[in-house]
Amino acid sequence: MLTLERNSTEAQASPVRVLVVDDSAYMRFTISKYLGEAAGIEVVGTAHDGHEALRLIPELQPTVVTLDIQMPRMDGLTALREIMARHPMPVVMLSSLTTEGAQETVQALTWGAVDFVTKPTAKANVAAIIDEVIAKVRGAACARVWPTKSTAALKAAARNNGGLESRLGVKTPRRMKSSDKVVVIGTSTGGPRALNAVVPNLPADLAAAVLIVQHMPVGFTKSLAERLNSVSLLAVKEAENGDHLEVGRGLLAPGGFHMMVDDNDLVSLNRNPTVHGVRPAVDVTMASVAQRYGASAIGVVLTGMGRDGTNGASLIHGSGGQVIAEDESTCVVWGMPRSVAEAGVTDAVVPLDGVAEAIVRAVNS
Repeated sequence: MLTLERNSTEAQASPVRVLVVDDSAYMRFTISKYLGEAAGIEVVGTAHDGHEALRLIPELQPTVVTLDIQMPRMDGLTALREIMARHPMPVVMLSSLTTEGAQETVQALTWGAVDFVTKPTAKANVAAIIDEVIAKVRGAACARVWPTKSTAALKAAARNNGGLESRLGVKTPRRMKSSDKVVVIGTSTGGPRALNAVVPNLPADLAAAVLIVQHMPVGFTKSLAERLNSVSLLAVKEAENGDHLEVGRGLLAPGGFHMMVDDNDLVSLNRNPTVHGVRPAVDVTMASVAQRYGASAIGVVLTGMGRDGTNGASLIHGSGGQVIAEDESTCVVWGMPRSVAEAGVTDAVVPLDGVAEAIVRAVNS
């Protein structure tokens, strides 16, 4: 995801109050020490697990919680669910760079965590991530969050949703025809939650190939693609070099690679320099699609910090395609959609629950 920055006068005027939650005494001490030394941040307390965090939150009234995923008694995912149900507030997860860690991190982001930081494998390397922790804590303080279901409610919903796979049916993507369109969805901070609200609501017969760009580092995009695939009518996968654009399929740009499309409707990945400090960048994919598909291109910009997507959306708009931006009212961070809207290139600005319908209208128009 993008390195976050503070974008609120109020946030600058008041210190960001942080509760550090980690079962490791060393991590609690080290993270608290560095955060406490950072300008504009005050560490108001620490907790050794989710139970203690839930007890302390009403008393300490933190602005942001940093939350380790792997903890005894109550793990980070369960704690996150309870925090978002009882005391909704910005949460930054600390995760491990493993397959399981990536899956848990994506789940946390889908459930409402604002961002995450990957923990080093050795305690001695903790200082290397402190600048990232500080930046993301500051950015999270400016983010908007919403209540979500508790763990008990989630388990009940899962039991009632046992037939999900059979309802999704067999996914059968097909090669593109000249009349089909190409949809590019770009997002950053708050993106996994937003994508989880949009992609599963796109119909299986949507006459378009779908490309997705989420600011996310190497090792996490595959888990995000798998999660989206498990709940969507479209077949979603992490993109690979040479993948065909197909109707009924969503291709997610892998972390660390820009995603483009060549003249044969094939995906081309590259490690060219970062754009806006990120790779993959939304602008790169949208520019490629605008050049290749012109008026058949549709750009969608969801929640995120910064202005990535503005240049690409402008090119899509200029080529006769359509541009959709998420409305401020539902954005975790109203940065990227705001930049696109202020550039005057949007055809529709809609809240998150209306984005899928807006995409369908654009494809069918």
